[in-house]
Amino acid sequence: MNIAQSSIVKQGNRLMASLAEQDWERWKPQIELVHLKIGEILFDAGQPINHIYFPLTAIISQQYDFDDGKSAEFAQMGNEGMAGVFIFMGSASTSSKAVVVASGIAYRLPASWMLQEFNSSGLFRQLILHYMQILMTNASQLAVCNRRHSIEQQLSRTLLLQLDRVAGNDLSLTHEVISRSLGVRREGVSEAAKRLEKMGAIRYSRGHIEVLNRGALLKTTCECYGIIKREDLRLFPVL
Repeated sequence: MNIAQSSIVKQGNRLMASLAEQDWERWKPQIELVHLKIGEILFDAGQPINHIYFPLTAIISQQYDFDDGKSAEFAQMGNEGMAGVFIFMGSASTSSKAVVVASGIAYRLPASWMLQEFNSSGLFRQLILHYMQILMTNASQLAVCNRRHSIEQQLSRTLLLQLDRVAGNDLSLTHEVISRSLGVRREGVSEAAKRLEKMGAIRYSRGHIEVLNRGALLKTTCECYGIIKREDLRLFPVL
């Protein structure tokens, strides 16, 4: 998607698509279309959240950094959601960071303006509460998944969730990005990717994964993928 050729349409993001029309008309003048690059940190731990991001084609990971330099992901945001929801919980900052894990387009809005909307619009506030419930489900399920399931199962779950957020079967992902998201060694991700490639589920080249057989990934992944998707669709049915 080319920014210069893109128009502001709410259907590009499922959370925005659920807005009432009167809310959407009020939002449009505040929206800025931005291109997010892989590895870009949108807000860091302890720093003020100045903007809210609604991805269209980009994917954002919410991660905790540890003292030993490692990190672990507890949520991802694609075209179904937003990054920066913490401001609605009464805090201008968070103990985690938001980092771009797949380049693409997003809508950006001022955090201060969004907070005013949350406080004044009952419909939008209800949407945010539903979205918070989805994030809580994701975070709790990922905690269980990372503790109980193999790297191969976690990688399959990650690829399926990413695939649901993009058009087509191509994912721009490196083993380094995946390993940081899962909180595991890069070598473990590489070994799991080789096994998935051997069974014909994916084709991997440097920084690029093509999903060849979604059904194979569904057979390989754990139940966590289904739990996350069912809660997502329950609270935000596809329009």
